Amino acid sequence: MPSDSPGPSSPSGLPTLRRRATLRRSLGLLSDFRFEQSDPDRFYGHLAEDTVGLIADLWNDASGAPLHERRILDVGGGPGYFGRAFAAAGVHPGDYVTCEPDVGEMAAAGIRLESSVRGSGMDLPFADGVFDVAYSSNVAEHVPDPWRMADEMLRVTRPGGLMVFSYTCWLGPFGGHETGLWEHYVGGEFAARRYEKRNGHPPKNRWGESLFNVSCNDGLRYAREVSAGRRDADAEVLAAFPRYHPWWAWWMVRVPGLREVAVSNLVLVLRKRATA
Repeated sequence: MPSDSPGPSSPSGLPTLRRRATLRRSLGLLSDFRFEQSDPDRFYGHLAEDTVGLIADLWNDASGAPLHERRILDVGGGPGYFGRAFAAAGVHPGDYVTCEPDVGEMAAAGIRLESSVRGSGMDLPFADGVFDVAYSSNVAEHVPDPWRMADEMLRVTRPGGLMVFSYTCWLGPFGGHETGLWEHYVGGEFAARRYEKRNGHPPKNRWGESLFNVSCNDGLRYAREVSAGRRDADAEVLAAFPRYHPWWAWWMVRVPGLREVAVSNLVLVLRKRATA
């Protein structure tokens, strides 16, 4: 593997997840993207179910144990689709905590959760080392300092626990979110203006305010820095792979340039080391 890759991007170390990462799954997830605005229950419901499976597989591959009775933090959990999916998968509602800064977003789907906390991902309102798994799904591209958020997630993860950081890469086809598949390549402001002109209202994700340029390489660099001890948290990188790709396409993460346009969504999996 090239020296700029922070950890394994092959499926050999993730046998449980490999069984999930099929072409059929990929096609199903990609087909749902067109419903993000028109049918959010369908889009986020399916995405939440897949995310629960992803987290459970990663935990099983890392620890050899099921996810039940683990404490889980969902940073930017939104309106509750993910909490509902975790409950359906057998995770006790008290073991799942979501942290979301926007009250309106928390109530958007009318889903009530037992453990919803209002707070910023960049300053998590939790003590050190209290969660077995801290994860975020498609949140990093919506905050101005995603690596501060990643540091915070590692801070609240217990030694031996996992931090799973999944985000949309700006130069991938979905980097502009609802503003289009190509417009963001011209520029984020151009994409936002064109969306407003076409639809008569501004996009939900506004460039420079709630949508930012986060590259695939940014995430890989962060993972290398953490693994090398150059940030506050100390963790080892277990995996870096494209979230929506079948396992046999994970090699794309290892190719500079190509990974920026082809990976689409990068998943970083870090295991927090025990302090001396």
